[in-house]
Amino acid sequence: MISASEFRNGVTVEIDGDIFTIMEFQHVKPGKGAAFVRTKLKNLVTGGVVERTFNPTERMARAHIERKDMQYSYSDGDLFHFMDVETYEQIALNAGDVGDALTYVKENDIVKILEHNGKVFGIEPPLFVELVITHTEPGFRGDTATGANKPATVETGAQIKVPLFVNEGDKVKIDTRTGEYLSRV
Repeated sequence: MISASEFRNGVTVEIDGDIFTIMEFQHVKPGKGAAFVRTKLKNLVTGGVVERTFNPTERMARAHIERKDMQYSYSDGDLFHFMDVETYEQIALNAGDVGDALTYVKENDIVKILEHNGKVFGIEPPLFVELVITHTEPGFRGDTATGANKPATVETGAQIKVPLFVNEGDKVKIDTRTGEYLSRV
């Protein structure tokens, strides 16, 4: 159990059956009235962010999130198959559990499977991936306006914006959190 006065950024708690991580917190001591803790919480299952205030003595359960490295093997219709790299145990997750987490992940890449009380609720892809551009229009000499971008398709089928000098067949580094092009590899 953890009290609201012990909140820190990154702590995961269980509130009303949902799992939240604390993004921001602030201890407020007004001149009149009782002190309280103002927080910004992110729901780890739905991804929604809520703001909530707590009494500093209010207690709640600390949520233990287990993160396991697993290899993304393949997809079969609405099922996505993963293999534990240590025990070779395989699990299959439906598309609802996976969501958009595998947008920039290709087969045989390592991802983190998030589990709480034996139930998988999410997937964390690697922060950065290197993918090959499979389709993009060629950039033309003279199209060099500052910060000019063009659409491109990578080998996983995802659409990204790349600078004009990037061509088909180039390997690029992408930030999976934002989907932004970082550099050529």
